[in-house]
Amino acid sequence: MSKHTDRILVTGGAGFIGSALVWALNKRGLTDIIITDFLGRDEKWRNLVGLQFLDFIDARQFRNRLSQHSETFGTFDYVFHLGACSSTTETDAAYLLDNNYNVTKEMAAWALAQKARFIYASSAATYGDGAKSMSDETDGQIFRPLNMYAYSKHLFDLHALRQGWLDRIIGLKYFNVFGPNEDHKGDMCSLVHKAYREIRRSGKISLFKSHRPEYSHGEQKRDFLYVKDAVEMTLHLAFNAKTRGGIYNVGSGEANTWNDLATAVFHALGKAPIIEYVDMPELIREKYQYYTQADISKLRAAAYDCPITPLKGAVHDYVQNYLTVDSRLGE
Repeated sequence: MSKHTDRILVTGGAGFIGSALVWALNKRGLTDIIITDFLGRDEKWRNLVGLQFLDFIDARQFRNRLSQHSETFGTFDYVFHLGACSSTTETDAAYLLDNNYNVTKEMAAWALAQKARFIYASSAATYGDGAKSMSDETDGQIFRPLNMYAYSKHLFDLHALRQGWLDRIIGLKYFNVFGPNEDHKGDMCSLVHKAYREIRRSGKISLFKSHRPEYSHGEQKRDFLYVKDAVEMTLHLAFNAKTRGGIYNVGSGEANTWNDLATAVFHALGKAPIIEYVDMPELIREKYQYYTQADISKLRAAAYDCPITPLKGAVHDYVQNYLTVDSRLGE
């Protein structure tokens, strides 16, 4: 367990998982936290309202000042690098390479130089279609990501491997995380968030048809993980002194169908399920993951023994305690 005197940096700390992480740190009595992020014209700022932290620094300013004077912000005990472009449909390759790859290289080198514990967000998207493996023990060089977002994340995993950093840093391959504080993500919001809005508007949920014969419509499967569990796993790996460095899957360890998820949203609202199936856009049809399931045996071997919230219970908590009352974590 971390000392209460630790100094902590959270990049992307106003974002979805980042703000949830700060909330979880606050629950542990930790408030000596510096947050960096981009605050645009959306409502992401609301994620900060219920949190306790020492300072907020614009991510561009942070990067520029750090490049000029590496000691300008002092030293940190923990650096959680969660800031990135998380859009799986972003097509600006140069932007993704700079924001997700170059910045992560800079942050890791800086953190290691000051002997900070460096924990960064990778992604389950780096596994591609999963045909080669979805194990965090597999040599990452065999993976073939399906989109530029995933490739930008994959590149840093490979860079860390080549540099010999993976015994000193922790990379987290987050699977399909959902929950409070994702409102600002627009099209990248989870199906739970989108489904809640759609049910309130039309009384039904639209799911993508399957374009592979071995999967019925809505029976494509994902490893869905509640954000409260995701941050507990993250902090366990960061604060457990016995945790060895490397890549870790952060997921539930179970695969559930989109139909399961949609039905859980209806039940959380006390409504009978009405689901219609629509054609998947051709833009993503060939890059779509039909099945993901995290192998979390490495996480469990690292002494993470907390129960993981079942899908139905997680959806109910999210819908009833956050979406229906328009609330964020900590409010």
